[in-house]
This record gives sequence, structure tokens and C-alpha cells, in this order.
Amino acid sequence: MSESPIRIDRPAAAVACVTLDRPSVRNAFNDETIAALTRAFRELDADDGVRVIVLAAQGPAFCAGADLHWMRRMADYSRDENLDDAARLADMLRSIASCRKPTIARVQGDAYAGGMGLVAACDLAVAADTAHFCLTEVKLGLVPATIAPYVIRALGARAAQRYMLTAERFDAATALRLGFVQAVTASDQLDACVQAWTSALLGASPQALTACKQLLHEVTDRPIDAALIARTAALIADARASDDGRHGLQSFLDKTPPRWRA
Repeated sequence: MSESPIRIDRPAAAVACVTLDRPSVRNAFNDETIAALTRAFRELDADDGVRVIVLAAQGPAFCAGADLHWMRRMADYSRDENLDDAARLADMLRSIASCRKPTIARVQGDAYAGGMGLVAACDLAVAADTAHFCLTEVKLGLVPATIAPYVIRALGARAAQRYMLTAERFDAATALRLGFVQAVTASDQLDACVQAWTSALLGASPQALTACKQLLHEVTDRPIDAALIARTAALIADARASDDGRHGLQSFLDKTPPRWRA
């Protein structure tokens, strides 16, 4: 039996780290990796003891996209087989993006093609200043289809138009300027950034973070019409009436720390 393509650790209370562990192939993913990541994020999403999930990678590269051996097999697939395969990849990305817990991508090296999809599917992303990014698909006669909803949302439509069409490689500073990642640090400062974000997230209400992720999903790129205004009013009303909302407000008034900061 082959070793697992990922590793799951608990580096701190309420924090889980999912690490891509195929450094010999630059953490390129295949069907086993896709299944393992999907399963890991769903299980951690359902684990009440986990409040923050970090997606990391072993070795010099974060993720080089699709594994070459897997791509060779796909070359002989029928369209229906390719459709099933692509659906599993899309399901993996959705399991990350729809996770109720905040997710942080720790990008220590290059992220290409599907690797950019993994970064984009996370809520927060910090990259080493030596990391590079590239949407290489068109050079192979392919399109970055399954990752497109996440990459376009993270990169912005105009920048995505450029980098999807040209397959240009760009550096971490450009990724930061475009908003694809929210921080860039020296490699030896990656963990400090992840720790700072983790501490901030653990200082917030778990219920509120889940509701805030839902709010972001529902509001982004939506017209500000009567339906959206009504929906946002319902969301804040639900938050105020929730256990965490009532407790958090009372703690604020009493000048005592809320239970999630204990």
C-alpha cells in the first residue's frame, strides 16, 4: 500500500494542519491526493475540536498542479471518464472553499495550475517571497476550468484574464499586489504569519466566523437590491440571537473575556 499523499497534524489546540506530502513530484496531485484532501477537509469541517485549518506543503514547491503520471492516464480517458475525474477535482476544491472553519494556505514555494486553485480556495494565504505562480494550462492545450471560480474570485477578473491566457509566471510580490495572497514574508517568517492569523481567528466566535464566511459567499459580486438587503438583515438578526452572539455581547458589556478566548 502506498503512503498517504497528505499528512494531518495538530500543531496547537483547535488547529489542524493538512500538509501535501509528495515533495519528490513537487506535491503534484493525482486521484489519490484529490480523494485524501476531500476526505480530510470534510472530516476536519465536522470536527468540533478544530477551529482553524492550515493547508501547507512539504519540500521546495507548494503544488505543481497535476501529476504527470495521472495526466498520462487521462490522455486515454473517454469524455465521460474525464468528466467524472474533473468532477472529483471540483469536489475537492469545493470541500476546501465551503469548509465552515477558516482556512489558511501556507505557500512556501511555487504554486502552478491546480496548485493556484488550492491557494485560491482557502480564505487566507501567505506566501514566501521566493514563491512563484503560474496558470500553465493553455500551454498544454487545456483550460483552468475547475479552478477558475476560485482563481478569478481571488485574483480578480482582469488579472485572471491576463494570466489564464498568457500563462505568464508571476512572483509573490505581484500576487500580493493583485490580492491573490494577503501577505508575503521571508521563508523563515511564514510560521509567524500563520500563527498571528491563527491567534486572531481563535480570538473570534466560531459561530460568527462560520456565519461571516456564509455572508462573504452570499454578498460578494451580488447587486445591492432588496433581496440582498433583506438577507443581510436576516443574517445579523440570526447572529444577535445565537448563543455566541448573546454571550459575546454580554461579555463585552461585562468587560469579561468570552468563552472562546479562554
